[in-house]
Amino acid sequence: MKFRAIIFLMAICSQSLFAQKHFEVDVSKTVAEVQPDMYGVFFEDINFGADGGLYAELIKNRSFEFDQPFVGWLPFGNVDVKNDNPCFDRNPNYVRLNETGLRRGTGLENEGFRGIGFKKNDSYRFSFYARSLDGGEKKFGIELVSSGEEVIGRGELLVSGNNWEKYECIIKSNATDAKGKVRLFLKTAGEVDLDHISMFPTETWLNRENGLRKDLVEALYELNPGVFRFPGGCIIEGNTLETRYLWKNSVGPVENRPLNENRWNYTFKHRFFPDYYQTYGLGFYEYFLLSEDLGAEPLPVISCGLACQYESEECVHVDDLEPYIEDAVDLIEFANGPVDSEWGKVRAEMGHPEPFNLKYLAIGNEQWGEGYVERLIPFMEVLREKYPEIKIIGTAGPAPDGENFDFLWPKMTELKVDLVDEHYYRSPEWFLANAERYDSYDRNGPKVFAGEFASHHKTRDNNLRAAISEAAFMTGLERNADIVQLATYAPLFAHYDAWQWKPDMIWFDNLQVVRTPNYYVQQMYGHNTGTNVLSIIADGANITGQDSLYASAVIDENTSEVIVKVVNASDEVQDINIDLKGLKKSIEKAEVKITCLHSNQPEAINTREAPNTLVPTHSSVWASESGFKLKALGNAFYVCRVKIKN
Repeated sequence: MKFRAIIFLMAICSQSLFAQKHFEVDVSKTVAEVQPDMYGVFFEDINFGADGGLYAELIKNRSFEFDQPFVGWLPFGNVDVKNDNPCFDRNPNYVRLNETGLRRGTGLENEGFRGIGFKKNDSYRFSFYARSLDGGEKKFGIELVSSGEEVIGRGELLVSGNNWEKYECIIKSNATDAKGKVRLFLKTAGEVDLDHISMFPTETWLNRENGLRKDLVEALYELNPGVFRFPGGCIIEGNTLETRYLWKNSVGPVENRPLNENRWNYTFKHRFFPDYYQTYGLGFYEYFLLSEDLGAEPLPVISCGLACQYESEECVHVDDLEPYIEDAVDLIEFANGPVDSEWGKVRAEMGHPEPFNLKYLAIGNEQWGEGYVERLIPFMEVLREKYPEIKIIGTAGPAPDGENFDFLWPKMTELKVDLVDEHYYRSPEWFLANAERYDSYDRNGPKVFAGEFASHHKTRDNNLRAAISEAAFMTGLERNADIVQLATYAPLFAHYDAWQWKPDMIWFDNLQVVRTPNYYVQQMYGHNTGTNVLSIIADGANITGQDSLYASAVIDENTSEVIVKVVNASDEVQDINIDLKGLKKSIEKAEVKITCLHSNQPEAINTREAPNTLVPTHSSVWASESGFKLKALGNAFYVCRVKIKN
């Protein structure tokens, strides 16, 4: 019995010793520089991300330019669509209201984007362009209407004169409702023309008119992004070349930016949205301005002359690419040119005489085949000569492997693009298995831009298991920061009542924003970028995947802090000793600040009803002379910061 007891105790001790992990971080020398803009965000107008989302306009089809002009509207009384002698030449449709004394009156109701969200005591700026056909004064009533048909706010506008003029009023809501609508009606007999009927919260991001939804931008700002890629994605390609994203249509007076069909008005999943268009109210000027607000480098994507290859074989002949190349050249001038240049003047007239300091430009999205390569070449020839300082981003296609990927990478190397955009939409298992992906990449070729990635759990939910696998994969991005220089999760936004694709980083409805665990992973990386990569090993070997552990380490030379990121993708608690080799002096009793994202339920998600189910927690431990201990819970991602110099 004593012998068995001894064996049993030895086994316990052996298991305990085996469970102790020893990570060694060498702080005496750095391995690679981390780009300050490495971790960022990618915005595409999918899932009602722009109109109905980030763009704070509350009125759908405000200029009556949808294929069916009354989509979003319920006209009553005598209302007709006209287009003669319009207010705006590129948005010629408007409505004529003829009030003849009908009992119900004459007017319109707008349903917004799956309803209009009103908040109690908040104010809304309602406006339209109007003309009175006989020149006489006409009175309009405006009502904010709840989902229960109660009037919760009222305004009034007086229209006079037979020339187009803009009118506006401020209306306060006396109730909160996520599914409201707005009603306007002519209270005076006669005929009046109306166009560009608009309503914004008065409180937008930085209180700008034609502004952005404040709570959504705040969520972006709190990510601390280093780079901002826009406006797509497949959105820049279009279902046809005619519906591709034309950046020049998205600048200038917002009322005269022409409508465009949204690439995501339908998908292969048969989710059809006939009311999904791009008003371009959120255009390239607003994207550049938002990049500046966020402190992120702007990274626009432009068409290379190929329509979306999933939807069409339409393409521009290589000999006819000049207008497309000119768009690229003019875009750089719009962003960086002096105020006396053609497009620099447009930027200045919109309110930003200073340049936006554009550094990156992506040519095409996730095109593939020889057709892409032969179109990229003339773009590069012109841009290298005219703007050699701009970093050009090519693509490796829509997948992280396979025939297209294997064909494109050597071509991108041959053409000497600055970065290659790789996309990964794969299972959590793939992300865990590929955390070493870049350890063996050629260091002499182009750099990598992980432009679109998301872990697709079998449920396609934004659950913790998916987020943890992304965190593990990103330790590999960070360890290889000499080759991987930019990374952005995708897609960014999704409206709970109007989405085509999931998972997505941030979910929202008309009143609420829900940050996913994937969001918090990106936030933890974005706030802990560091400046230089440090070597981190376990027992002389790469940690990646050892006992389901993943790790990376950086130093922030600006704050003299070592930042260690650790992922435990298993269900088991693991005790880790983290030793800092090469310290010049003891760090005993230094505070180690720890941020942790964890749950015992790896399938858990954040919801509208419980938005804070999964959020990072904060704690600290005291360092010993040359390191610290970390008790890594299962299904957890840790960021540990410790100052090594005073």
